[in-house]
Amino acid sequence: MSNVVTIGLDIAKSVFQLHGIDASGTVVLRRKLPRSRMLAFFEKQAPCLVGLEACGSSHYWGRELSRLGHDVRLIPPRYVKPYVKRQKNDAADAEAICEAVTRPNMRFVPIKSPEQQSIMIAHRTRAILTRQRTQLSNAIRGHTAEFGLVAPVGRNGLEMLIAIIADAADKRVPVDARTALQMLIAQLRLVNEQILESDRQIIASARSTEVGRRLMGIPGVGPLLASALVAAVADPQSFRSGRNLAAWIGLVPRQNSSGGKERLGGITKQGDRYLRQLLVVGAVAVIRYAQRHGARRPWLVQLLARRTPKVAAVALANKNARIAWAIMTSGECYREPAAA
Repeated sequence: MSNVVTIGLDIAKSVFQLHGIDASGTVVLRRKLPRSRMLAFFEKQAPCLVGLEACGSSHYWGRELSRLGHDVRLIPPRYVKPYVKRQKNDAADAEAICEAVTRPNMRFVPIKSPEQQSIMIAHRTRAILTRQRTQLSNAIRGHTAEFGLVAPVGRNGLEMLIAIIADAADKRVPVDARTALQMLIAQLRLVNEQILESDRQIIASARSTEVGRRLMGIPGVGPLLASALVAAVADPQSFRSGRNLAAWIGLVPRQNSSGGKERLGGITKQGDRYLRQLLVVGAVAVIRYAQRHGARRPWLVQLLARRTPKVAAVALANKNARIAWAIMTSGECYREPAAA
């Protein structure tokens, strides 16, 4: 169908819904396709504008359709929702996507490369393993507490409990409980080895890129955060300023302004939760170092004098996000501000 200029594509696991319009906005295509016929259909279709929601597998389909010559644009799902008419179904979603992709002020998500997605999978795998390690550690502590064995907080305390469980001569742990706890300990050791391997992979990815090495020069930005920024921010130029990147991560104040009165609350916590977590943790580390050894940056000294450390950490995370955007777009390295 050569008269189709815009197609809204609602993707799923097996069945895909298409909604196409011509240059005048008239609907000329409503179709449901199975997964096996998707690429064959777009190979015969003349190059056109294709809109998709930025959801699971959307980057894959964006790359595949772009190879066929189509102009593919990914839209955040929350920006498509206002265009859905009445009931929600695949046809209504495809129509809403087709309408949203034609809006002149619509915001789009850059299509990630397979390499960027691979790095993010490594980060998500590490996050899952970290949660499993916490779960196993808490299970060991909780089970041993049933027999009056309580250890201090931290890795050393856990190692004390593991040593008690490994000692068959210690009668404080019953035989049946010891057998079950040894299974948990074996799982914990395996998870620790896998986390170390994930750390090596992520550190290597951060050091392998020139942008990652420059980002690691920012105080509070280590290999983990630098690698995540390179992988998550596919195109830094898509953000007009550093504040836009900070807002995308969810580090700017929430607004409830009306009638010319500005009312600002806490941070929005929208966007990328993982990047926000890493930025705040890095900022907390910088503030702790400043409290112990003295801060060399006047901005941070003045901020800590007015605000609590946790509030200052979020403000510093916002500042680091803006600095990261400036470094990624300008090609320059981080320069430490002169002390007062």
